[in-house]
Amino acid sequence: MPWLSYRKALNRALGDELARDPAVFVLGEDVRVAVSNVTAGLFTRFGPDRVLDTPLSEQAFTGFATGAALSGRRPVIEFQIPALLYLAFEQIVDQAHKFSLMTGGQARVPVTYLVPGSGSKTGWAGQHSDHPYALFAHAGVKTVVPATPEDAYGLLTSAIRDDDPVVVFAPAAALEVRADLDHDGLAPVPLGVGRVHREGEDVTVVAVGHLVHDALAVAEELAGDVSVEVFDPRTVYPFDWDGLAGSVARTGRLVVADDSNRTCGIAAEVLATAAERFDLVAPPVRVTRPDGTVVPFAPALDRAVQPDRVRLAAAIRKAFEH
Repeated sequence: MPWLSYRKALNRALGDELARDPAVFVLGEDVRVAVSNVTAGLFTRFGPDRVLDTPLSEQAFTGFATGAALSGRRPVIEFQIPALLYLAFEQIVDQAHKFSLMTGGQARVPVTYLVPGSGSKTGWAGQHSDHPYALFAHAGVKTVVPATPEDAYGLLTSAIRDDDPVVVFAPAAALEVRADLDHDGLAPVPLGVGRVHREGEDVTVVAVGHLVHDALAVAEELAGDVSVEVFDPRTVYPFDWDGLAGSVARTGRLVVADDSNRTCGIAAEVLATAAERFDLVAPPVRVTRPDGTVVPFAPALDRAVQPDRVRLAAAIRKAFEH
């Protein structure tokens, strides 16, 4: 079977949806020249009416996309830098997200906000290295963080077809991940359904985005001592609580690896829900960025504030040995 990279999977999903549905179009800064490579070749295939370069104003083109969606189109916006979502946060959360609810379902706003390269990109420093998926989950916006090429394809496809706004965070650390798979077997992945990447008996590790690959590596490293189950939520809102409940019922222990700040992150929500709903045999443990993290420019300091395999292994041992 041929290899497929995560980045190419996003590109393939965009191309397939543009070809399938004439209502879909792509817009953003420099999408025609494909600065991120995610839109590579799309302008040549689909032309200027379907692949639109925009001015350098996130508020303007995000508002434009809302209007286009209300009129029957399905825009996909590429945000080159995750922090640019802060500029458009009001447009997404207070406008696009709420129109359907405030009109009793009379309005639909099918906009997809794609962030290829979210999170730390070594040396990009404080204003370019955030990974703000927890903010959108908190606001109730559908939010996905794929870990693998097949899920990148499937979740982006489902996001584009969804009638509500969806934010798709493609972690920078996952963009070059490659998988050996049948391209003809690529298919939409339902929003809100998690995935068990590895079955285990002793500890459930919930890993978000690229941290799934770290969790799998650590699980293999500890296999002689601890049997680790790796659960990937894929969608952080809505979260697959039933799927996680089934995993924790098997293991009785819970560790969460989450590349967001500790306070009010996805890990905090998972631990809180676990305390309310699950029967645990040991206190749950989380591995996150520190509180209030601003990612430094210096590579060593950048790495120091990221959740890593060493800390994850220590957390698993702590949960298992309690």
